[in-house]
Amino acid sequence: MLAFFFIFFIGDRMRRFYSFINRLLITGLFTIICLIGFRKSSSFKGYFFDNFLSYNFSFASINDLYRRYLGDVFPFSSFFERTSTVFNESSLEYYDFHDYLDGVSLSVGDDYMVPVIFDGLVVFVGDKEGYGKTVIIQDSNGIDVWYSNLSNVSVKLYEYLSSGSFVGSCNNDLYLVFKKDGRVLDFKEFI
Repeated sequence: MLAFFFIFFIGDRMRRFYSFINRLLITGLFTIICLIGFRKSSSFKGYFFDNFLSYNFSFASINDLYRRYLGDVFPFSSFFERTSTVFNESSLEYYDFHDYLDGVSLSVGDDYMVPVIFDGLVVFVGDKEGYGKTVIIQDSNGIDVWYSNLSNVSVKLYEYLSSGSFVGSCNNDLYLVFKKDGRVLDFKEFI
């Protein structure tokens, strides 16, 4: 009986612990290589600044790669997942739309609960001039989706949201903007 307990309970915990150590070592190795590159080579430093800090960098794509090859960011999160999703809508529901500033204004009902269109990382939560309370979510393809005119926001900065998750609520009008690399995209491709 003790051998059974050790193999199935302790063995699983050891595999998770070794997986966590491997992730930590890979991340540390990558950081050390970058720091040595910054210190020893000005061309590496210039390349890094030109290609990663001068443009809109897609952190959601890095998060997607990390999750695909290394697993969840928090290795022991499965122990804490005892809740189930209460809100999970597959699409936006609206009855009319018209152009608004750089995007579109969707006519929705009172206290409409806004779902996330694409999986992504929350990169902005706050007020935008002309739009009101805004949440910007960047998907793994680098497309920034602005959810604006929100009356209630339920997400935090740098939180990863899956498609259909709850962003917040709005009254009567929801403003959406789709941008990639600073240019506005046509909303009809995404709604």
